[in-house]
Amino acid sequence: MITITELFDLEHTLAKKYLSGFTYPWQALAGIHDLILNLGPTLKDYQEIESQVWVHPSAKIAPTAYLGAPCIIGPDTEVRHCAFIRGNALVGAHCVVGNSVELKNVILFDHVQTPHYNYVGDSILGYKSHMGAGSITSNVKSDKSLVVVKSQGKEYPTGLKKMGAILGDHVEVGCNSVLNPGTIVGPDSMIYPVSCVRGVIPSDSIYKDKNHILKKTKAA
Repeated sequence: MITITELFDLEHTLAKKYLSGFTYPWQALAGIHDLILNLGPTLKDYQEIESQVWVHPSAKIAPTAYLGAPCIIGPDTEVRHCAFIRGNALVGAHCVVGNSVELKNVILFDHVQTPHYNYVGDSILGYKSHMGAGSITSNVKSDKSLVVVKSQGKEYPTGLKKMGAILGDHVEVGCNSVLNPGTIVGPDSMIYPVSCVRGVIPSDSIYKDKNHILKKTKAA
C-alpha cells in the first residue's frame, strides 16, 4: 500500500498525468515546483492574479490569506483567514485551506480539507482526505538524515531530507495528531486524535496507537 496506484484515484487531481509517471508518491515531491509552472499557463478557466499564482474565479480567497508563487487554487476552493501558502502548492477543487493553515510543496487532491491550524509540507493528500484541527505533517527528521519508508519488513530509501506524509483517498486524521516524516496512510483509514504516527498504515484501518491498528469492520 505504498504505490501511487494503490493510494489514489488520479481522476481527482490536475496532477494526474504527472503522478502517472512515478511508481511511488515521494518520487513526485521534488518536481512539484516545475509541475505548477508548466501546468498553470495551460489552465484556460483560471486567472493569473499575480505572477505564477493561478486561481479559479469560483475560489474564495480571504483578503488576509497569503498565496506564494507558484501555486494553483482550484474551483470552489476556500482559502480562509490568515492561511499561508508558501508556494509549490497545487490545491484542487472544493478544498478548504483554513485559518492559520500553512502549505508548502504539496499536492492536495479535490475535496481535501485542512481547515484549522494545520501544517502540511512536502506531502500529498488524496481525494476527500481530512486533517483534523491542529494535526500536522512533520517533514524533517530530528537528526536531519534522509527519510526511509518502511513497509512490511522492507526499506525504501527516498533520497529526501524533507518528506512529510502521504494520505490516500478518504483518510481521516484526528485532531492534534503528528504524522512523522515518511508516514503513509492507506485509503479509507482513520487516525485517532492526538496520535503520533510513523511508518505505513494499511488501508481500511483504525489507528489507535502503534500497537493497536485495527481493521475496519463493514456494517452488515
